This record gives sequence, C-alpha cells and structure tokens, in this order.
Amino acid sequence: MGDVYERLEALLRSLGVKKAELKIYRLLLEKRRPMRVTEIVNELGISERSVREHVLSLYRKGILRRELVQQGWLGYTYSAVSPGELLEHIKASILKKINELEQEFRGSKN
Repeated sequence: MGDVYERLEALLRSLGVKKAELKIYRLLLEKRRPMRVTEIVNELGISERSVREHVLSLYRKGILRRELVQQGWLGYTYSAVSPGELLEHIKASILKKINELEQEFRGSKN
C-alpha cells in the first residue's frame, strides 16, 4: 500500500502541493481522526503559522475537511479526505478545466 501512497503524493506534487502540505495530509491519513492545528504542530514540529497556512491551502484545494468545534474552545479540526475521494476530486477538476478550454477553442474558431 505504501507504493500507492507514494504515487498519490507524486501526483499531488505535480499539481503544486508543497512538501509540508504532504506531511500534514499523510499525518491526518495515518491518524484517521480529526486534529487541531496545535496537535499537528506537536506531531510534526512545524511552526504554528506554517501549519495554519498549509491546512488552509489544503482545505481550499479539497484535500482536507474541516469542522467547527466548540468544546470549551472555538476552532477547527481537520481531517484528510480519503485517497479515493481525492482522486475523484482531482479527476473532476481536470475534466472541468479541459471542457472549459475546449469550449473556448470552439468559440474562438468562429
């Protein structure tokens, strides 16, 4: 199974996902539970500011999910989207971009 994850990470790198973002995604996949930013910081030893930037980037790309939590504190927990879901998201996104380009090219021929 490790080889599959390495190929998935190679695909994500080719799409512009940063090395630290991949570490966060892999950690959340391995933990299989939602984690707060501070927990990710403690696990990976990356600065809190960097982790906040990376999880927001991953969330915006559809690689992470986040949930608002109120348990004496107000904040988000993050969890990894499953590899299968992630591949479907990437495929749909690429196909959408290809279709948009095809329509533009057809429109510019006229």
